[in-house]
Amino acid sequence: MNYQLFAVLAQAADPAKPSPLFQMMPLILIFVIFYFLLLRPQQKRAKEHEAMVAALKPGDEVVTNGGIYGKITRVGEDAITVEIAEKVRVRVTPASVSRKVGDEPTK
Repeated sequence: MNYQLFAVLAQAADPAKPSPLFQMMPLILIFVIFYFLLLRPQQKRAKEHEAMVAALKPGDEVVTNGGIYGKITRVGEDAITVEIAEKVRVRVTPASVSRKVGDEPTK
């Protein structure tokens, strides 16, 4: 009898050695959890922020990322003018507006 052939067949059908797909399963599971717990909510918040910035108009009261409260006096393509006190206006980028006053922050 050819014992080498039996050894090769026994090694190929070894039930103790898991398949490569089964070995990759924890990594795939971690990626899926990472996507649903971190990436997807962050993308949702980014879309909400873009929509809020696109809807800004003069007269809206806003808070900037720096914590400055003010009223929008002019909206341009690359800058927004915010009046923070009487006759005191600052220009900020639209992305630096964190939220509108009166809107509850989303969790």
